[in-house]
Amino acid sequence: MDLTTARRTLAAAGGLAFGAALLAAVDRNVVWAAGSGGNVLRTVDGGRTWRKVAPPDAAGLEFRDVEAFDADRAVVLAIGEGDASRVYRTVDGGRTWTLGFRNDDPRAFYDCMTFFDRRNGLAMSDPVDGRFRVLATSDGGASWKVLPSAGMPPALEGEAGFAASGQCLVAHGSRNVWMATGGGRASRVFHSRDRGRTWTVAETPLPSSASSGVFAVAFRDARHGIAVGGDYRPGQSSPTAAAVTADGGRTWRAASRPPAEYRSGLAWPAYSGPAALTVGPTGSDYTLDGGRTWRRFDTGGFDTVDCARDGSCWASGEKGRIARLGR
Repeated sequence: MDLTTARRTLAAAGGLAFGAALLAAVDRNVVWAAGSGGNVLRTVDGGRTWRKVAPPDAAGLEFRDVEAFDADRAVVLAIGEGDASRVYRTVDGGRTWTLGFRNDDPRAFYDCMTFFDRRNGLAMSDPVDGRFRVLATSDGGASWKVLPSAGMPPALEGEAGFAASGQCLVAHGSRNVWMATGGGRASRVFHSRDRGRTWTVAETPLPSSASSGVFAVAFRDARHGIAVGGDYRPGQSSPTAAAVTADGGRTWRAASRPPAEYRSGLAWPAYSGPAALTVGPTGSDYTLDGGRTWRRFDTGGFDTVDCARDGSCWASGEKGRIARLGR
């Protein structure tokens, strides 16, 4: 991924007629997208054609995260109160789906999920009884269980996750996972080194309110991470929209030159060294120094961005807008 030549090279890869879209990039050819109205789509030809592959009983659900492992296997998360929060899994390219989890607690609202590998993953809910709730799967999303909350620090009043980009919960390696929040008196990032059993938490310099906080985090390795966010309301100032850590999330410092406005999505591929991407409704930015300084290269609006192992990067946003970084 050569970000030095990335300026204004987001080329449209498909105008899909549905609401906000989240995606998972497998490679340059295979991408899964999920969004409003219970829609799930898949391309296997680099975005030239897309096929609807949604679960048959998902009409009206709000999918806000998708994790894909190849052209056949993917897991999608629907958000909402009560049984609107669900997780579906397919192993045959979306021809059939199984319901791995249906929330039966009206107090829970699931925001994001992440996977350590093809079998082990987590999903997070906003606080229940004063602590964030975490689900775990060890069979690729076929079944889920609620983890004990004893190792989770108490949530702040009003604190929650933002189901905007599918990146408020991210894993790196076989055991490390981070969770991003806002809404309380401070924006925070939680960190677990044991797949969600126990957690520590640190405040970040990003603003926090009912409409602001950390929306996405990404880690290049177990120590170096980036957080992005701000205030998602149109026209609102977000002067501190990014922060970095070099100690695994124990401490965070504000970017010296952050993106100019709120950003919701973030990608930091391990193969790219210090180069990373962030996207939001007012544009896309890149960094070449691990998140300390950012420069805008596109003015189109996107909600999330994901980079595959082969170096291809994809972004998606409202009204099903999907694009691939490159010529």
